[in-house]
Amino acid sequence: MLYKIGEFSKLVNVPVKTLRYYDEISLFKPQEIDLFSGYRYYSEKQINDLKVILSLKEVGFSLEEIKKILERLMVIS
Repeated sequence: MLYKIGEFSKLVNVPVKTLRYYDEISLFKPQEIDLFSGYRYYSEKQINDLKVILSLKEVGFSLEEIKKILERLMVIS
């Protein structure tokens, strides 16, 4: 199931503006983007992915550090 950005925002309790910013800096990309409208859609699996980002941020990592950590994990996975 895919959620529109507003629905996903409410599910994860993160502002739409933050989700757009995370997309802009390539930290957390939507599952799909509608080619015509540009609207962002997120999957249920991404809820846990975002929780990881928020947890790392909560313990003091910067967004840049989180991005590097996630890039390293993607190489390992």
